[in-house]
Amino acid sequence: MLLINSLLLYKVLLNLLRFIMVDYTEEEFMYITKTVMNVLDSWNLTTEQTVQVLGLSSQTKKRQLDKYRTLKAFPKDDLIIRRLSHVVGISDALRTTFPRNVNMSEKWMKTEHRRFDNETPLSVILEEGINGLCKVRAELDCTFAWEASGQNQ
Repeated sequence: MLLINSLLLYKVLLNLLRFIMVDYTEEEFMYITKTVMNVLDSWNLTTEQTVQVLGLSSQTKKRQLDKYRTLKAFPKDDLIIRRLSHVVGISDALRTTFPRNVNMSEKWMKTEHRRFDNETPLSVILEEGINGLCKVRAELDCTFAWEASGQNQ
């Protein structure tokens, strides 16, 4: 089961990192949903923060987020897929930056940084939406920043 989940996550990452909308099976998209919800939960976000990061309707309630944790997949919307990609990319970069301490992800997301004008990465994401997700990801992942800059052309 772990190997299947690892292979599925690898496939998901390859496609999400390229913003490709793939016809995922319900099982695959449910796995993506649960994985992203686990990441956001590890950052210890409020319901409102989680909704903002995902770009869901401001009317989304806690019980709806609870369904995403266990029973229901995210809507298959291109903008949500892009946000999921960035959340997974940020999570992966934090995992490689702090391989021995999983609690550092939350701390890093909530600590002010000079490169964000002494704002926290989380506040940059909440204030700037998809652009904030890109900024935070670029700060953590030099490969993403390089590809986003277009200098690899």
